[in-house]
Amino acid sequence: MTSTWLPPAEYIKTIAQATSYACLYFTDTAGRPVQLRATYSAEPWQWPGGNMDPGESPWQCAVRECLEETGMVFEGEPRLLGTHFIGHQGEAWPANHIGFIFDGGTLTDEQIDSFVLDPAEHSELQVHTMEEWEAIMTPVNFDRLREIDAARRSGTVAYLER
Repeated sequence: MTSTWLPPAEYIKTIAQATSYACLYFTDTAGRPVQLRATYSAEPWQWPGGNMDPGESPWQCAVRECLEETGMVFEGEPRLLGTHFIGHQGEAWPANHIGFIFDGGTLTDEQIDSFVLDPAEHSELQVHTMEEWEAIMTPVNFDRLREIDAARRSGTVAYLER
């Protein structure tokens, strides 16, 4: 049997395509998750983050997006809390979507109060207990929050698939 090697540009067209995002997960000093309300999404509660730019690593994306969305220069070390895979959703999102959620650590009230949100992307910031978040989030989005929070508390890494 003979194999025919394709040039990389041709081979890439034959395999699954994906977009990717990266974000930072923060809590306050009481361990409560900090989230931003997106102005553009059916899943409104999010962490500072967004889609990766060409040539950017997941970590670089998370740090850049945090600065763009909160005004905070994040100087922590990369610690992966979870990877999130969302399969091809037809016309709604015609590619797989892969996310990298990093630990942003614990923020003081002063740090949280200093966030400057981009009104084109986020309308507010909220901090709640897990029970309070469960009451206001969609079940799918809350499942992601619960798994990432558990990974952080246990020192493990979560793999989420939707």
